[in-house]
Amino acid sequence: MYTVQIKPLSVNECWKGRRFKTDAYKIYENAVLFMLPKKIEAFPPYSIKIEFGFSNSGADIDNPVKPFLDILQKRYGINDKDVYRLEILKTVVKKGSEFIKFKIE
Repeated sequence: MYTVQIKPLSVNECWKGRRFKTDAYKIYENAVLFMLPKKIEAFPPYSIKIEFGFSNSGADIDNPVKPFLDILQKRYGINDKDVYRLEILKTVVKKGSEFIKFKIE
């Protein structure tokens, strides 16, 4: 394991100015909120495993993480600061078979 001695930069520190949700993100957020289970039993500190099924093998594994975590926070009150373990998996699937699987412990 390698170590880089520097304070990690947050997404919020990477951009100037205010960011607004796109219409596509609003639609996505509402669709995911509708499909999520109503309740889950999990308590901080959280360990979250997420598997993204992409139809494009060139899709970046990290791009959907923050929006999905934000949606989990909105549905279940899970604050990102209480996530101590995050496992992200990428699976390539046929177009039309995309998915998100997750487990919160």
